[in-house]
Amino acid sequence: MGETASGSHVLVCGGAGYIGAHMCKALAAAGLVPVTFDNLATGHREAVRWGPLVEGDLLDPTALRAAFAAWPVRAVLHFAARSLVAESVREPGLYFRNNVAGTLNLLDAMREAGVGRLVFSSTAAVYGDPVYTPIDEAHPTAPINPYGWSKLMAERQIAEYCRAHGLRAACLRYFNAAGADPDGDAGESHDPETHLIPNLLRAALAPDGGEPASIFGDDYDTPDGTCVRDYVHVADLCDAHLLALQRLESAPGMHVYNLGGGRGSSVAEVLAACREVSGKPIPARQLPRRPGDPAVLVASSEAARRDLGWRPRFGLRDCIAHALAWEQRR
Repeated sequence: MGETASGSHVLVCGGAGYIGAHMCKALAAAGLVPVTFDNLATGHREAVRWGPLVEGDLLDPTALRAAFAAWPVRAVLHFAARSLVAESVREPGLYFRNNVAGTLNLLDAMREAGVGRLVFSSTAAVYGDPVYTPIDEAHPTAPINPYGWSKLMAERQIAEYCRAHGLRAACLRYFNAAGADPDGDAGESHDPETHLIPNLLRAALAPDGGEPASIFGDDYDTPDGTCVRDYVHVADLCDAHLLALQRLESAPGMHVYNLGGGRGSSVAEVLAACREVSGKPIPARQLPRRPGDPAVLVASSEAARRDLGWRPRFGLRDCIAHALAWEQRR
């Protein structure tokens, strides 16, 4: 991709987290300088390897202003957010403060610093229970939990700043991010870990067989009764961010894109694939449904393919194989 039109420094909010760390590597490989802005509450200092780290919180406008003053930032990638659905149901205020107020502070700091391009990490949770699948960007937005609402509210703030202040922005609605860096340089390291694939693989690698992996719900209206999700490799997500950043050089306004592999896999299918890839008889236990889990979430990513030229390179088994290699190195 080379340098962006106005410079090579990109502020990566949440660059010490799972997707943010992968993004920093991708930016560096593209000839850009990722400047990580992270409070390290859920991110990891050791994950910041491809550019400088600025310790700061989006809820601290002074820290944001200092970051923009210290580096010649010309674009922002915004990954910093609380992202656990169940936690958002228990602690909605935490999500509205971090995800909504934090984004507003970032927008104000960008405007003050004269930084006019933003790529925002959004989520399929803005759609709520699907009216139809695959879900395209015209699908109604009706979140069913505070996490989804917080992301939709952040999107609305961004849209209004584009309208009123000339900001150029892309909101990328991820479906289920999965996998790890194919070279083994980054991967998932959440505490607690709530994602299905790493939990299955950790059960596979436990020396004593470990605790059985939890399967939530087997009575959904799906072919095998378990939830169906659209898994997209983290490296493919990074490709989409680079393409979106490039598109904003010539495309004013706000743009919304779904990012998914376009094929749904049930929890039971993922469990079978993890057993196959790992060669381990991963134990699993059936538990009741979790509140706020739709039965099926599958993306239509045709708009990203059309406008960005985005083509996912990896499938579900790649996600599992790369995640397994990361877990074995951890």
